[in-house]
Amino acid sequence: MVNTLKKPNNDKAIVKDYFNNTGFDRWRNIYGDGNVNKVQLDIRDGHQQTIDTVVSWLEADGNLNQLSICDAGCGVGSLTLPLAKEGATVFASDISAKMVGEAAERIKQELTHPQNIRLDVQDLESIRGSYDTVICLDVLIHYPTEDAAKMIGHLSSLANSRIILSFAPKTFLLTILKRIGEFFPGPSKTTRAYQHKEEDIVKILQDNGFSIKRTGMTSTNFYYSRILEAVL
Repeated sequence: MVNTLKKPNNDKAIVKDYFNNTGFDRWRNIYGDGNVNKVQLDIRDGHQQTIDTVVSWLEADGNLNQLSICDAGCGVGSLTLPLAKEGATVFASDISAKMVGEAAERIKQELTHPQNIRLDVQDLESIRGSYDTVICLDVLIHYPTEDAAKMIGHLSSLANSRIILSFAPKTFLLTILKRIGEFFPGPSKTTRAYQHKEEDIVKILQDNGFSIKRTGMTSTNFYYSRILEAVL
């Protein structure tokens, strides 16, 4: 039987479809405590290292409980939860309704009265409001640099003082590893994966009035993420 359903042909639609369908269980397990293979466990550890780095930056400033924070592309709430536990007011959104639903369940399980968290289903460019800090982790890998530039520009307009981003850095070695990985496709493996040159992301931030304050790098066997904190 021929499948006549049309597949989404743009990156935003692909990401939404993927995380609401084949990718949801895979990434819920990776970001949670479900059974995973060695590669997925490595990715889980890497993602958690990125979360820990960002939380440590915010804690080091000593005013986390006074901040309003936008967690753009919140996934299952891996960053939202520790920020809320520290007293920050968090608006968290994701393009995937299933991911937001999972985040809501985890919040209920870990927080008795989560009055400082608001959740919504939105893509990055639909987010509205004004926040002390805007954070977008492990999202830009799904979009080419020209689309990422528009998304960063919009997120920058929401930030009163700071924006924190992570992205897959484009280096010679990582490009080779990515190409090797493309020889082993799988229907629930991932969406398209885009790497970005750090100088391109820095310029986008600078064009929006921000300057780099802190940088970090998470590097495991299968997870690579450059983290930038930029301030006005």
